[in-house]
Amino acid sequence: MARWQSSATFLEYPLVSVALGADPATGEQRGHARGVIAIGDVASGVIALGGIARGLVAVGGIAIGGVTLGGLSLGAFAFGGLAAGYAAIGGLAVGYYAVGGAAFGKFVVGPMRQDPEAVAFFSRILHGRFLPPRR
Repeated sequence: MARWQSSATFLEYPLVSVALGADPATGEQRGHARGVIAIGDVASGVIALGGIARGLVAVGGIAIGGVTLGGLSLGAFAFGGLAAGYAAIGGLAVGYYAVGGAAFGKFVVGPMRQDPEAVAFFSRILHGRFLPPRR
């Protein structure tokens, strides 16, 4: 029911776009926010926050993009319940580098296997804050 867009734009997209809930005036069932920063039921933007989020940085129930955080997370760097991407961290993680309760990939850290390459990779990207689980 809430719709709002900033008057400031970048490459013809609003800097901030908010679209939440149904809009009876347009017959829209769910709000689809499109902007540099998008917040909505469905959000598409550089930074996207929503039930379904698509963006360079995406946070949502279903998140698709570069760096993603969500229940179902698909991205280059994916974090979530089910995460898939080049580097994935999640309950179920699938990626070239993967960390999770169930981890599948070339280099993984999981309950059954701890590849030193994966430990080194995640330690590097997490600035030394990555502690692999104890066996």
